[in-house]
Amino acid sequence: MAIDADKATLGRRALLAGGSALGLTGTLAACGAAEEGSETGTGETDAWKFQDDQPVDIDMDHTPTKIVAFTGMAAALYDFGIEVPAVFGPTTNEDGTATSQAGNLPVADLEVFGNVYGEFDVEAYAAWGPEALLTHFYGDPATLWYVPEESKDQITGIVEVAALNVDDGANTLDQIVTRHSELAVSLGADLESDANVANKERYDAAVAALQEAAAANPVRVLACSAAAEIFYASNPATGNDMRFFVELGVDIIVPDALDAATGDYYELLSWENADKYDADLLLLDSRVQALQPEALAEFPTWNALPAVQAGQIVGWEAEPMYSWGLAAASIEALAAAITNAEKLF
Repeated sequence: MAIDADKATLGRRALLAGGSALGLTGTLAACGAAEEGSETGTGETDAWKFQDDQPVDIDMDHTPTKIVAFTGMAAALYDFGIEVPAVFGPTTNEDGTATSQAGNLPVADLEVFGNVYGEFDVEAYAAWGPEALLTHFYGDPATLWYVPEESKDQITGIVEVAALNVDDGANTLDQIVTRHSELAVSLGADLESDANVANKERYDAAVAALQEAAAANPVRVLACSAAAEIFYASNPATGNDMRFFVELGVDIIVPDALDAATGDYYELLSWENADKYDADLLLLDSRVQALQPEALAEFPTWNALPAVQAGQIVGWEAEPMYSWGLAAASIEALAAAITNAEKLF
């Protein structure tokens, strides 16, 4: 996993203060009462049953439509065919365009209860009348992704919460996409729809292409992220996407001096030592908080890297997307980069 400024400061599972649910239950009762009897077009309600990864056995008497989800999960569900009208997490950039985490979501039409890490408008959320809250967690189900710890009790005390584990230390991107498809089906998605069938075919083709590329051209890949003072060499064991790429045969360099204080996610290199590893191809964190090649052109040691001089850089969605269509795009890009790369060492 590459560097995220919020995660690096607080750790992967943010250490925040606790909260209380008092004061909002009455608001929910007033706002949610009208939703209790919501019906389908047949005049009957459909139950929602799903076992999430906390694990919690969810058993509601109707399938929720007023869903609030972490942006990345909402994007995956939307790609599977589930409308998610409200989100929290990185949704829009400063210019109003969608972030990479938002995928194909219609961001201008969404209720957004928090657009950055640590931000969640609990009162607006309660007043909106949600029926279910959906998010991820990384190993520890007590720490829900992008749900601030200081207000977690308030937020989770309002409606049913379903959470999927996107990093148990061993699960891979492929397995997590499958879990998102199962969640989508529980909410009414049709995996046999034309769109889903086409996306699954594209995904399968991308996976096959990456496996073939890695076998035919075994270049060494460094997963990395760049900041003004530090060049981060990522540990492939700590990311579900990287674990999947390695499983498919991609040779991702394992840094030999991982930073234990930040969970062994990466080795912190000064820019003077950015050339420590002989990488034929750079898998570069493409998120907005990381420096991109245009900005890095001002760094002499970046320009001196053999992979940079050869133009062998591919963008990396260091926070992966969990639908067939969205995941396929990043897998295709890596497969093409490996196919076209030359051995430099």
